[in-house]
Amino acid sequence: MSHRGSILCLPSGIYAWAPTRAEDISLDSLQPALTERDALGLLLIGTGRTGMLPARDLRQGFGDLGVAVEGMDTGAACRTYNVLLAEARPVAAALIAVE
Repeated sequence: MSHRGSILCLPSGIYAWAPTRAEDISLDSLQPALTERDALGLLLIGTGRTGMLPARDLRQGFGDLGVAVEGMDTGAACRTYNVLLAEARPVAAALIAVE
């Protein structure tokens, strides 16, 4: 499968995702992940070429729902997501495309 642009990998499937920069990520942009929160324990956020800490309100919003949020560069997020998925862990990933 090939896709151009950012993607959101959720238990229900893989979807195109609008953010193109880490600064574009918000609770609103992650609404699809919020709707699947009962199936998640961890949300990985790939922030492009450089790893960045997700905004505090975003971490707090998911944390209040029992979902941990980790930010890292997109390559590391992809690798981590694949390992956790292979272990059948409850994980999702929001991945900003690296161009």
